[in-house]
Formats: sequence, C-alpha cells, structure tokens
Amino acid sequence: MDLSRIDLNLLVVLEAIYTEGGLTRAGERLNVTQPAVSHALGRLRGLLGDPLFVREGHAMVPTPFTRNLIEPLRQNLRAMELTLNEAKRFDPAASEQRFTLGCRDALELRVLPGLLRGLSERAPELEIATVTFRRRNMEADLFSGDLDLVTDSLLPRSPNIRHVHINTDPLVVMARRDHPALGNGLDLDTYLRHRHILVTSRRTGPGLEDFELARRGLQRKVTLRCQHFFAASRVVRETDLLLTMPGRLAELLNLDDAYTLAPFPLDMPPQDLYLCWHANVDNDPANRWLREQIITVLQGHHTLQEHRTNNPRNGVP
Repeated sequence: MDLSRIDLNLLVVLEAIYTEGGLTRAGERLNVTQPAVSHALGRLRGLLGDPLFVREGHAMVPTPFTRNLIEPLRQNLRAMELTLNEAKRFDPAASEQRFTLGCRDALELRVLPGLLRGLSERAPELEIATVTFRRRNMEADLFSGDLDLVTDSLLPRSPNIRHVHINTDPLVVMARRDHPALGNGLDLDTYLRHRHILVTSRRTGPGLEDFELARRGLQRKVTLRCQHFFAASRVVRETDLLLTMPGRLAELLNLDDAYTLAPFPLDMPPQDLYLCWHANVDNDPANRWLREQIITVLQGHHTLQEHRTNNPRNGVP
C-alpha cells in the first residue's frame, strides 16, 4: 500500500465509525455531515480493497480486516496527536534541541557568555553553535533550517525575513593605556597620523570607517588586517596601533582597564544591529524563546555599557 495515496482524515473517519458504531454518530463526533462520512468511507474501501464495515440493522459491524487494523491505527493516531501537540510546546528545561546562530565575531563575545550562563540554569540540555554566514545565502539558510537565527548589521530586504532591532553601537577607537596619541583626547588629525588595525573577514577592501573617511577625501594607514577583535585588541595592548571597533564590544574587552577608549573622531551613524529569522519559524515556540534570551542578554550589556561609560577613565562620553 502506497501511503501517499491515503488521506490521514480518512483514517480518522474509520476510527470514528468503529468507535461510534454508525455513520451519523461518527459525523457528529467529527463535526461533519453523514454524507461526508459516507463518502470518506467509500474512498477508503476503494483504497484498502475491503468493505471495512457491513450493515446489520442500524449498526455498522467491522470486518475482520478492520478489527485487526483498529488497535494499531488508534495507537498511531494517538502518537501522531501527541507529537503534533508536543511540537506546539517548548520546555527549555527538558529540551535537547540544537540551535545554529549566524553570528559575527563582534556579537559572539557579547552574546555567548550571558546566553550560556542563562541556558545553564534554564535549559541545561540545549546545544548552541555559532557559525559564519554569507549575506547572499542568509534567506536560503534560514528557510532550510541550516541557520535558526542570524545577527547582522544590515537590515534584511526580503519580506520572508523577520527581524528586530537589537541595539545601536557607536564606533570607538581603542589604544593601549597611556598611549601618547590619546593623552589629550583624540582628534581627526591625530587619528590619521597613526597606524591602524582593520578587523575583517574579507581579504581586501575597506572597513565602514574607511568609507566614511573616503567620503571626505581622507585615508588612514592600515598596518594590520586580522579576522577577530580579540586578537586585534591583544596587538593594541603591545603596540601603538589604533583599533576602531564597536563601542559595546570594546567595553567588554576593556574590563581590566588595559586600554583607553575614545569616540571615533568623525560624525558617523552608529551601527544598528538586527536579530533575523525566517517567517516559517515566526511562531515556533523554541525559536521565539531563544530570540527572547538573546534580546535579554543584549539589554543586560546595554546596562553594563551605561555604567562603564560613566567612568571618566574610559574616555567615552
């Protein structure tokens, strides 16, 4: 028997007729008309090659084939019902689900410690994987489930991608503590006189700050391109190189006050960050729960940033 030929509703009708003993009562139970039940029974008889029921007076008596079929059918219908109901619920404390996040380096450091601290208490069996992603493949990866969520600095354009603004991050310039260039603050001329680190996953091309400088006919000297802000910050600690980076990440890297932080010396729109997911998981309880956890973590970092930027030693207004 080719299962693709059988409508699940026909099996539900079969079970109802068996339980209720007649077409009319089966229709009342299923909230459909008696002719609709009769039509469904006729289709199922043709598909299964058996009368399924024979009429004796007002009763519908099951054939031996139906009697042999009914208990396994009931068990499977019940299991399917439980599975579908379970899919509508999400118990973080018991779930062993694995989530894959498309996440840039700057967000990994900000999100993962707080997220995993919370998960260890509320969802100890969940698994989290963060991976790099390509913007041109983002919609397809979210649709297929290869990615569950993405954090990105660009607003998605597809109507199939849902998103929420998670925070706004101004650029700051990081230098080693007691760097001579930042003794009296950092102006544009001083910024351009010094050498710089550019953090990027691309082999060539400018950073966002370079685009802003180029708009004004200016150019800085990039001595080092590297892939991760943590590695770049360690280089800054040991040299006179300057690193331009998102302010909230700089605050996390500067918890030991090893650096001086100054505002980027040009008026430049801050970097907006978005949490993105596909429309097909918009109402998925597991995905929605994880989105809430990530947003909560970033709101907590916002509080940390406000506290630390009030410290005059950091040099950030």
